[in-house]
Amino acid sequence: MSVEIILPQLGFAMQDGTLVEWLQPEGSEIETGQPLFSLETDKSVQEVESPASGKLRIAKEVGESYPVGTVLGYLE
Repeated sequence: MSVEIILPQLGFAMQDGTLVEWLQPEGSEIETGQPLFSLETDKSVQEVESPASGKLRIAKEVGESYPVGTVLGYLE
């Protein structure tokens, strides 16, 4: 079963964020809590950890801004 990697709301007023970098390549085996991607908001750039373990499948490209709740990828 796949686990969705969702763009999190890192601040109360945050509505969107820019996907700066995937820290792991497509197809990597990821462990829960491992740094997964960098997300830029109005105030900072933060690394976001993996919500689960599995093989990474990337769905969204870096350099784009996405609304909170967007599915960025999957862990299969």
